[in-house]
Amino acid sequence: MHNELDFFSIGRVASLLRTKKISPVELTEAVLARVEKRNPRLNAYITVLAERARADARRAEREIVRGRHRGPLHGVPISIKDNIWVRGARCTAGSKILADFLPSEDATVARHLARAGAVLIGKTNLHEFAYGITSENPHYGPARNPWAPDRIAGGSSGGSAAALAAGLCFASVGTDTGGSIRIPAALCGVAGLKPTFGRVSSYGVVPLARSLDHVGPLGRTVDDLAILLRIIAGRDPLDSTAAAKPVPDYLRALRGRLNRLRLGWPREYFFERVDDQVRQAIEAAACVLTKLGAQIEEVSLPHIADSAEPSTHIALAEARHFHETAGYFPARAAEYGDDVRRLLDKGGSVTAVDYLKAFEVRQTVLGDFQAAFARVDAILAPAVPVPAPRLGESILMIGGEQETVRSALIRLNRPANFTGLPAISVPCGFARDGLPIGLQLIGPAWGEERLLKIAHAYEQATEWHTRRLKDD
Repeated sequence: MHNELDFFSIGRVASLLRTKKISPVELTEAVLARVEKRNPRLNAYITVLAERARADARRAEREIVRGRHRGPLHGVPISIKDNIWVRGARCTAGSKILADFLPSEDATVARHLARAGAVLIGKTNLHEFAYGITSENPHYGPARNPWAPDRIAGGSSGGSAAALAAGLCFASVGTDTGGSIRIPAALCGVAGLKPTFGRVSSYGVVPLARSLDHVGPLGRTVDDLAILLRIIAGRDPLDSTAAAKPVPDYLRALRGRLNRLRLGWPREYFFERVDDQVRQAIEAAACVLTKLGAQIEEVSLPHIADSAEPSTHIALAEARHFHETAGYFPARAAEYGDDVRRLLDKGGSVTAVDYLKAFEVRQTVLGDFQAAFARVDAILAPAVPVPAPRLGESILMIGGEQETVRSALIRLNRPANFTGLPAISVPCGFARDGLPIGLQLIGPAWGEERLLKIAHAYEQATEWHTRRLKDD
């Protein structure tokens, strides 16, 4: 039974817990046993919090037995990316510099999850300081893709996606600055959502670039994302960027038929360098959505190609500012991995003029998206242009052109971070070598309800999300 349980959605396992057909303690022990077996190969977790998880599970069991059910996450084993503070638990941010850092308080999202009664299994692996897209970590080893351990899990939330895909937790919370939730979700065959900037507090998250950083959920299904988002979203007096907007019941919003759905097929940028297998999977997904009643029309985003350099300038400058202010760089430069050290070096070359101009370009690009959303409900695009590259691979050939792995994976995700718009990745197929492919949907600001509803309708009409890894 536990082999089947390992891949249940939150909703299914919550029903078993609520009706006492399984206990939080029994469920947690099953997940911990699976972590002990599989994590040495996949390296999804930096820190496994076994005793804490057992204590969380015992507390949840007592409360459920007494009829004090906190909701769908009560007693459910989850993971958190290791750049998010959890009081008393090591938070390395994937770095040597923070190897022994023990936060004295919870991040806001961690506090929300604890109040919901979640059982925290551990802190997941990531690219060093979340500054990369492969999760090939020089200090803790690479997070490996469960579908092919010689492939990257994606990043920077690679450990979260790998743990979820391998049945080592039932959900996870990650961060996304240039695709760091959607990239690993797509490469590992799970669902991931980057909410609107300000929808979820980033207080207690080790920052990469504060203007681009987002916190969001990863799950097996869109239902799982809806459950998690409602729990972690909302105003936060500790974070001035967290918007004081009502948090909808996202799960309820998924129910019912889609009416007069209009989807945009981008004329520019998103399909210019894409692997043929990925393009075919996105075209097939568009056909599915058409059969569900969607009208698909071409939309233009004429300035989107102009966003690459400005968004890079923001990330470089803000990352350098944080590391310099914290006293980490350049004072402790030798303790960084080569790739992150090079990026922080570059950050010192961004001028004030370049940085300020980037925000002017942002308004122009955001205007293009807003014009498109006056006509359509969401924009269809690939989440990543290729299936998961091999570990150690630095250059790809896409459509006869060379491109770095970093550029290829970040290229289609960065626009949603630059503009702060919500974006989701859901499984939409598998390549010939058995690697997952992800469909990206981008929506208007604060449009998570509609975006989740579209993704849910697609998910329910297909079976890609039900495909599971075979046990060893």
